[in-house]
Amino acid sequence: MNITFEQNSKEKLEMEEVRDIIMKYLSQLEYRYKNILILPPDSSRKHSQAGMITNIIYNEIKDETNKVNIMPAIGTHNKMSEEELEDMFGADIPQNRFLVHDWRKDTKKIGEVPQEIVREISQNHFEESIIVKINEKIAENQFDKIISIGQVLPHEVVGMSNYTKNIVVGCGGKEIIDKSHYLGAVYGIENIIGRDHSPVRKLYDYIENNFLKEIPIDYILTVNKSGINEDGLSDLAGIFIGENRGAFNKAVKLSKEINIRLLHNF
Repeated sequence: MNITFEQNSKEKLEMEEVRDIIMKYLSQLEYRYKNILILPPDSSRKHSQAGMITNIIYNEIKDETNKVNIMPAIGTHNKMSEEELEDMFGADIPQNRFLVHDWRKDTKKIGEVPQEIVREISQNHFEESIIVKINEKIAENQFDKIISIGQVLPHEVVGMSNYTKNIVVGCGGKEIIDKSHYLGAVYGIENIIGRDHSPVRKLYDYIENNFLKEIPIDYILTVNKSGINEDGLSDLAGIFIGENRGAFNKAVKLSKEINIRLLHNF
């Protein structure tokens, strides 16, 4: 199944528009999946409204499937407290539906990026092979469907955030987290931020094409406007849903239009 849904606005998306596109996506799933994992960001990205999207999905499918779990993609952050989970995702989601990713203990190797590939994509800035470990529940394909939710915006390490970064870093192990960030550092933030196809993104693309193909992941990617509204969130300008890089490409295009201001002759 090749899923593609999108909605965007130069002003902002209203709640009804966001809910409508999510419902269209879920209707195509036909609730035939028995074990679903939702992968949102943690509370450090609360402003993205990923909590609201997670809540919509959970409450829509909780009675139609055997099991729905939520695992915030915390990367190396501390696990979220019960208060943080309730604040971000809603009090109507039971606490026992949340899983915790431990980047030190809960990972399993899915592959290794060869030294020559790292050298090529880094343009000779970095020359080490990189072991790729991700959360063992994802690596072992314990879920019939994974729904990864995240915001696409300029990022100092990968260029434009989210997409497979939510899996590789948000649910990743020590070496891929450390070395991908080091790759971004040696290549230079001035050469990366706000750009797609950075060396770090090329690394994640290689991992996707070689190690993630058999894992059933759908991506819900949001583009948010700069600034925080009266609710402490940032307004949604776009939402793109798909199984592959096509949705990410569209999200990147919109995010560059609304979140980057180029200054000349200063």
